[in-house]
Amino acid sequence: MKKMLTAFAISFSVLATTTTMTHAGPHRDGYEQRGQGHKKGFRDFQQDEDQIREQRREREERGVRRLQQHKWQTGYVMPQHYRGNSYKVDYKDNNLPKPSRNQQWYKVNNDYILVDSENNNIVGIRGM
Repeated sequence: MKKMLTAFAISFSVLATTTTMTHAGPHRDGYEQRGQGHKKGFRDFQQDEDQIREQRREREERGVRRLQQHKWQTGYVMPQHYRGNSYKVDYKDNNLPKPSRNQQWYKVNNDYILVDSENNNIVGIRGM
């Protein structure tokens, strides 16, 4: 019984010592590394953020140019971007033929486009 208690006490003290040493050593080293890495990471984050903004701006400019060059054709589906109220026009104010039921005139890039409201297909096109 005495041998068993002695073995248990020794193993417990060894375990406690190694646990304390493993927590103390790497924790401090890891903390210092995190502190240095944080500054570098923050700088990198700012550079990445600037690159992301630049790429987003370039992508938006390409999209705008592509939409401005878009050629409308009857039978095509009107892109969702142009289906808003800001593109809708009144046929009376623009000397356009009266649309049939479930049709709406839109003005996009100096073109008047007649769209079927149910399926968003382009029915007709009038240039300025």
